[in-house]
Amino acid sequence: MARLADTVLVVHALLVLFIVGGFVAIWVGAGVGWPWIRERTFRVVHLCAIGVVAALPLLGIACPLTELESWLRTGSTGTEGFLQHWVSRLLYYDLPAWVFTLGYALFALLVLLTWFLVPPRRRQ
Repeated sequence: MARLADTVLVVHALLVLFIVGGFVAIWVGAGVGWPWIRERTFRVVHLCAIGVVAALPLLGIACPLTELESWLRTGSTGTEGFLQHWVSRLLYYDLPAWVFTLGYALFALLVLLTWFLVPPRRRQ
């Protein structure tokens, strides 16, 4: 089960990378003229991803990936593995829940604002 939990942890990290990295890429790409950052499908998926992340704590719902990983690790024996140690350090912080809720909501608003400031291409 630990390997499956590690897989969920890596997927979680990749989702965070997509959301944060995508935001940075949109702004950098707007400045240097990368055409792919204006692709509607990419932008819709990106906006929906942060929208779901921001909506979950506002609705009082725990992150499903965090919950799944925790469930998979329940009852596992042994020490923390390399992957779990380092990826967990990047994803999880010991802060009050309201800090994350506020941060996700503000970031979602920034992504939404970016939709209008760096708009995707209109459909043909």
